[in-house]
Amino acid sequence: MPRHRIILILACVIAAIFATGLAFRGGVFKSASGPAAVGGPFQLVDQNGAPTTEKALKGKWSAVFFGFTYCPDVCPGTLQGLAAATDILGPKKAEDLRIVFVSVDPGRDDVKQMKAYLTADYVPKSTLGLTGTPEQVAAAAKAYRVYYAKVGDGPGYTIDHSTAIYLMDPKGRFRTVIPYNLPPEDIARRINDAMREG
Repeated sequence: MPRHRIILILACVIAAIFATGLAFRGGVFKSASGPAAVGGPFQLVDQNGAPTTEKALKGKWSAVFFGFTYCPDVCPGTLQGLAAATDILGPKKAEDLRIVFVSVDPGRDDVKQMKAYLTADYVPKSTLGLTGTPEQVAAAAKAYRVYYAKVGDGPGYTIDHSTAIYLMDPKGRFRTVIPYNLPPEDIARRINDAMREG
């Protein structure tokens, strides 16, 4: 891989972590009434082309994160961490957890690309992949207080984006943030704690 591309990837990862840190410090995940004002209505399509709204998050716990299929490290790492955490939770609790991957790259991540990406061995089989028009993606990202920005030009561009996982309860309400790069054991513990509290 060319040296300039490695530098660009490292810069994007550092910027994404920095952006998430600023969001935490700036109170993005807190509101005056207590729970964070994260989540809300969205209109997207899943990896099978079916129209999907926030109602898809009802009935199960949902681990929601935003990324893109051409992401070199953060997104695959997040999916691998969630897969390992799901194994740690065990079959019963894993069945009550849905992983939701929302693309912030609608220009490349169409339905066909999302479906192909989610067939990778490291992706949990029940993962819900969502994409849409640029306007639909922007609205969903705004609802979840997600930062993202295109970096570079041409077909090799990348996307700088927030790296946090948002845990939503079975009523579609925000419960907690799971920071990027936590060990699977810690991810599983946070999910388990939230499930136990109800």
